[in-house]
Amino acid sequence: MSAPDVIVDARGLLCPWPVLRLSRAARELGGKGHILLLADDPASAAEVAQLCAERGWQMVENAADQGRYAVLIG
Repeated sequence: MSAPDVIVDARGLLCPWPVLRLSRAARELGGKGHILLLADDPASAAEVAQLCAERGWQMVENAADQGRYAVLIG
């Protein structure tokens, strides 16, 4: 996975918190750079994909392993 500019650790949080924290990190970056979201709520994968589609963000990399998700957005 590429090196992120910001890591948002949302493990242990249920949706909508992972996407809310991702949105805040994106706003703070001002649309520049890459954000790595770490989450373990199964709903996060679908909600992050929907958020990316709505906001025009690109999911650069997406990995899942044993109920843990890592999504790099740029």
